Amino acid sequence: MAIFADHHTRLLVQGITGREGSFHTRQCRDYGSNVVAGVTPGKGGQDLDGIPIFNTVATARTATGANASMILVPPSFAADAIMEAIDAGIELIICITEGVPVLDMLRIKHYLALKPSRLIGPNCPGIISPGACKIGIMPGAIHTPGGPMGVVSRSGTLTYEVVHQLSLVGLGQSSCIGIGGDPIIGITFIDCLQAFEADPETRGVVLVGEIGGNAEEEAALWIKAHMSKPVIGFIAGLTAPPGRRMGHAGAIVSHGMGTAAAKLIALREAEVEVCEHLGELGEVCARVMAQTAM
Repeated sequence: MAIFADHHTRLLVQGITGREGSFHTRQCRDYGSNVVAGVTPGKGGQDLDGIPIFNTVATARTATGANASMILVPPSFAADAIMEAIDAGIELIICITEGVPVLDMLRIKHYLALKPSRLIGPNCPGIISPGACKIGIMPGAIHTPGGPMGVVSRSGTLTYEVVHQLSLVGLGQSSCIGIGGDPIIGITFIDCLQAFEADPETRGVVLVGEIGGNAEEEAALWIKAHMSKPVIGFIAGLTAPPGRRMGHAGAIVSHGMGTAAAKLIALREAEVEVCEHLGELGEVCARVMAQTAM
């Protein structure tokens, strides 16, 4: 059973006529996602391979019943695109765009607190429920439908590696979510863990973190207090020098805070099975799930 996105998801794409927007729209549709509309101001009435294009999210939602949006617009327009989707009542918003200004995200974060919409991202690969719905830029072919593993990660490329290893050891995935590596994002590790805990078909979760911030430590506290299912954790950046940015805007260690070592300690205290070597993660997950089934 999937979380957040499934066969019932009706997807629209904001920025559908751009190079990235048109490419990834086709990829999502070809995977099997129900792409019902696109939005590009000034291009309403056109279409992309039969997908109707509208000038606004509100008109697209009214005409097609869209309940999810994938945003692929330049960083300076991303906050307005997110706000437009929120105002139109879109339930699930996935912002792929990288480089959204932090001040813009502060404004979005406060606005989201007053609305029922759920935001994934920005600067994320999106979400995929294998065999049901793909909203994002991840390679669909490496995912295996109908499996017991949920995956939540701050890193896009590490998510792909984890999923590939899970598939190789015969562990399919229920849903895989890249929450994004920026300092201010929409949904968090805890939001995803809560959903996986409530999902009867997800029997184990892989949590992929990285240096910087305290999201992993907060997740560890929630796991210790509430999680009944096994969690396997991996933290990227064990050898990262202090003060060095490592790919993500949020992945920076400062004044001794946010180190990989501290995150590993927090996860172990929460009885998370920690894998320190990425190449062994699939084997660790297979062992943990086999023990759980006994």
